[in-house]
Amino acid sequence: MYRLIYKSKSKTAITWDMVRDIMHSSNVHNDEAEVSGILLASNTHYLQLLEGPYDKVNKTFMRIACDQRHCEIQLISFSIIDTRIFEAWGMLGIGVFDLNKNLEEELKQKYGEQDGELYFPLEEWKSLAMINDINLMSKMPEWKR
Repeated sequence: MYRLIYKSKSKTAITWDMVRDIMHSSNVHNDEAEVSGILLASNTHYLQLLEGPYDKVNKTFMRIACDQRHCEIQLISFSIIDTRIFEAWGMLGIGVFDLNKNLEEELKQKYGEQDGELYFPLEEWKSLAMINDINLMSKMPEWKR
């Protein structure tokens, strides 16, 4: 089993409709490919984690890399894992542009800012920590969608 994490910049401002479209196509493709994961989206950037068999994660990433909606793709990690974090999801999508302002500020203090947005880190451990924090926060009652 493998995990791949990458970051990219959107060519246009990211909206909930864009995230929903990506989630819809991801769930169709990823179910067939036995790939699971999570997509975080700010107003300007994506951070995505993919998990599954090596060849299927690699093929999925190559398809994503050709998507014209984003650029400046940075591979953060591609590593062997024992178990999946997001096995139950084809693809979970979270728009961090709709965070409760207090939670957003807390994340910005912890992980930094880029162009006024939450900074998506380039280190694997920090990306996993952020994904975990946001996933936990999304289950809190004060989360605003």
